[in-house]
Amino acid sequence: MTLATITERLRAAEAEAGRAPDSVTLIAVSKVQSEDRVRAVLQQGQRIFGENRVQEAQTRWPEFQQEFEDISLHLIGPLQTNKARAAVEMFDAIHSVDRPRLANTLARLAQERGACPDLFVQVNTGAEPQKAGVLPEDADAMIAQMRGMDLPVIGAMCIPPAGEDSAPHFQMLAQIAERNGLTGLSMGMSDDFETAVALGATHVRVGSAIFGAREG
Repeated sequence: MTLATITERLRAAEAEAGRAPDSVTLIAVSKVQSEDRVRAVLQQGQRIFGENRVQEAQTRWPEFQQEFEDISLHLIGPLQTNKARAAVEMFDAIHSVDRPRLANTLARLAQERGACPDLFVQVNTGAEPQKAGVLPEDADAMIAQMRGMDLPVIGAMCIPPAGEDSAPHFQMLAQIAERNGLTGLSMGMSDDFETAVALGATHVRVGSAIFGAREG
């Protein structure tokens, strides 16, 4: 599949859901993709990319940022507190704020810097023990805590359990966001982004459907 095909499907999903054109942000998930593949997608006009690891982003993006203007980087993978400083310097948004300790670290860095990326609270909607994210019943408290630290929490993010119907998880996330007055919903990937758009996603994270199967 290509970027053009995915963009066309995304616009069609917006229209079908009664959403405004271009109201959903497409994040091209470039983690573990080769530089050639990423460059090809950049050359097709995509400027918003998602990375899983701070270190991988640090080695890949500075050169591309010199070559292409207006690149926006989103961290969609787990963030260790010892990588938080590098993350806030490099990324425009962090989708994986998943524990109070990380929020505390981000708040301290935001005070030091006078700026902070947009933040999403990651919610473990499936309550999977191996997966990061606050439990759904703890999400409201986490959001309130972050607001109390003056952190720019704009949305919520989830990764539904593999093999399950994503829709109930997207609905749960949308309810959490709505009752907390959050406007951002980071949900939906290559296999289910159209369902996510129908249920209110503002950001969809699409990797393999744009780049092809992962390398490495």
